[in-house]
Amino acid sequence: MSVPLDLDQLRTFVAIVDAGSFTKAADDVFKTQSAVSMQMRRLEDRLGVQLFERNGRTIRITDEGARLLAYARRMLTLSQETLSAFDQEAMQGHVRIGLPDDYAERFLPEILARFSRSNPLVELQIACEPSLNLMDHVEKGRLDVALVSDCGHATAPLEIVRREPLHFVTSAAHDIHHAEILPLALGRQDCMWRAQGMQTLDRIGRKYKVLFTSWSAQIVASAVLSGLAISVLPECALRPGMRILGEYDKFPTLIDTEIGILRARAAEGPVITALVEHIRDSLANLAPPQAQPKPSQIPETRVVRSARIRSNSALAS
Repeated sequence: MSVPLDLDQLRTFVAIVDAGSFTKAADDVFKTQSAVSMQMRRLEDRLGVQLFERNGRTIRITDEGARLLAYARRMLTLSQETLSAFDQEAMQGHVRIGLPDDYAERFLPEILARFSRSNPLVELQIACEPSLNLMDHVEKGRLDVALVSDCGHATAPLEIVRREPLHFVTSAAHDIHHAEILPLALGRQDCMWRAQGMQTLDRIGRKYKVLFTSWSAQIVASAVLSGLAISVLPECALRPGMRILGEYDKFPTLIDTEIGILRARAAEGPVITALVEHIRDSLANLAPPQAQPKPSQIPETRVVRSARIRSNSALAS
């Protein structure tokens, strides 16, 4: 495979995946459908693999196609970055992006580093708010792009780019999760993680009381790390000093949360496209954060036991 891959073929391949059909992709890349089909046959011959499974008018990307997709996106992005580096006038302006602060701490450094290195003249205006607020901002044109949890309320198409396990979490240095009435630190009333956590505890008959409510990730994390409450957080929001509560602790598994990119209807142009590509690549390449491992046994000291008694008394009063 010494002959380089054809970027135009890769661009068509990505267009087919994004559009979901050869016909729509042909319009997007300004080619005839027969030309698109020919390009894919040549690309498949070049790689020696089948990229799509065809069933009548429907197509489905194969495992090998999914493997190629990540490389193709990166190659096309790098190609655009290279061109932009020698044509600084082509990539200027500003982009308004929003994401919850749960995601900002984990995802934003990688996104900013990738995007700013290749687009140093573009100004990023960044908002950190809950997903529902961000969806409203995108709908009303106050944001160009948002990275949000899939709450089922998005009016614009939501492109799912990452799936995160959702966990009950506690402090690794405390055992407040043993309290008879669980103290909770959760997001606001419309937070879907809050709703899932409370519904799950109701289902298993576990008593609880919400002691802290905030959409600030810092406030929720502080309540957990100080041993005052447990919370429900995605894996990306875990911090050193937190511990996942699982079957060993008699806490059930929660449903994964999905993270998607929301793009305003009027948000177009190479700057917006480049940012979306960088977000995709950043989230695809991030490794899970390091969490406190689940212990085989948690020793119960007199200090911890007395702290638990005081906690139960305070909650019951």
